[in-house]
Amino acid sequence: MKKIYVLVLILVISGLPMLAEQVNVTGDWAFTLTTPRGERTSNLKFVQEGDKLTVTMEGMRGEEITGEGTVKGNDLEWSITREGPRGSFTMTYKGKIQDANNITGEVEMGDRGSVSWKATRKTS
Repeated sequence: MKKIYVLVLILVISGLPMLAEQVNVTGDWAFTLTTPRGERTSNLKFVQEGDKLTVTMEGMRGEEITGEGTVKGNDLEWSITREGPRGSFTMTYKGKIQDANNITGEVEMGDRGSVSWKATRKTS
């Protein structure tokens, strides 16, 4: 019986590094925002260095919008400040890495509420 416990312990310990392995999100992604007016799809680029995240998004008018954030485990977060007709506002994106190719989350838009989003890694 002791041998079984030792074997299970060895298997658990040897598997821990795989559990701690973090997906690197660096790359180009298709980004879909689900709004009350329907889905809006654009391009998104992540550059991840350790837990630091730099994000370049394509705006509704085709302009580039950049933001910075963090990746901790399977959670990521970044903020972007935008100018609108009613002044500037900050959008905070929070997401969960589902696997190497899929991320889901919500974006908080200050007093304008929040909506869900998803990102799918683009393949070459």
